[in-house]
Amino acid sequence: MSGREGGKKKPLKAPKKQSKEMDEDEMAFKQKQKEDQKAMEQLKAKAAGKGPLTGGGIKKSGKK
Repeated sequence: MSGREGGKKKPLKAPKKQSKEMDEDEMAFKQKQKEDQKAMEQLKAKAAGKGPLTGGGIKKSGKK
């Protein structure tokens, strides 16, 4: 029994995936995702400047 046989065997490496060409639909989809993400970032920045959204509702008195 040699030292190389014992222990866990390494899994075979998967062959590298070839970079596929993107067609028009994929290009449009990626562009739309980028635009949506930019819009979300702008909304987050706009909302961060304001206070908490819970302004109305039941207000508790300070008495106990």
